[in-house]
Amino acid sequence: METGKYTKLNDAYISVIESLRHACALNDSELEIKWILSEEMESIIDSEDNKLQEIFADINGVLVPGGFGERGIEGKIKAIAYARENKIPFLGLCLGMQCAVIEFARNVANLQSANSTEFETNTPHPVIDFMEGQSKNIQKGGTMRLGAYPCQLLIGSLVESLYNASSISERHRHRYEFNNLYRNLLTEAGLIVAGINTEQDLVEIIELSTDIHPFFVGTQFHPEYKSRPSKGHPLFVAFIKASLNNLIKKSKFT
Repeated sequence: METGKYTKLNDAYISVIESLRHACALNDSELEIKWILSEEMESIIDSEDNKLQEIFADINGVLVPGGFGERGIEGKIKAIAYARENKIPFLGLCLGMQCAVIEFARNVANLQSANSTEFETNTPHPVIDFMEGQSKNIQKGGTMRLGAYPCQLLIGSLVESLYNASSISERHRHRYEFNNLYRNLLTEAGLIVAGINTEQDLVEIIELSTDIHPFFVGTQFHPEYKSRPSKGHPLFVAFIKASLNNLIKKSKFT
């Protein structure tokens, strides 16, 4: 499933793929990737839920990686919605986290027009927006948040237990951020802000309670940058473990 027309995707997401392989080794399992083209997902209308069921029937975990631009965004959001509603383990990286915030805002917090200003400049609910002081310089690469930044983890959160630490440092490569103007509204609706850069008060990690979803985590940073063959990243390791548990659970009912 990693050949043919998906060869370019293998190259583009090599660090993510290798991180998944590191995590599989630690879970005594093998990696099988099913690529889903988000642009094809966009063509599925809401009334065609049977098509979504067919696509996700053999999928035990959903990962939405990083990226830039509006291409395929609505397809990514649709895949995240399916994973959330059907309790499929989900891991969102950078843009993947931002899409998860948009999906949650629209479908749980009832902000039906929520979006990122990267994709829709005039959205009435910019739940993802520029960092403060960047909007006048968006064409300059130097406006991106690059490199390692500290992150304080929420006590009692899932990610705190996975890292087994109260504070971490992870690497970034992005410009747009979680809009703090919507933080209270979204957390009241059930979204958990599990990690914050306290120096700039920026949301770094979101998750859902394990009481309502087995594994739903999104990170503004790129954990794949720190995964190694001898030391798989804890978020990838936990994602693979949750996906294996989902496979076992499904096999009991087939």
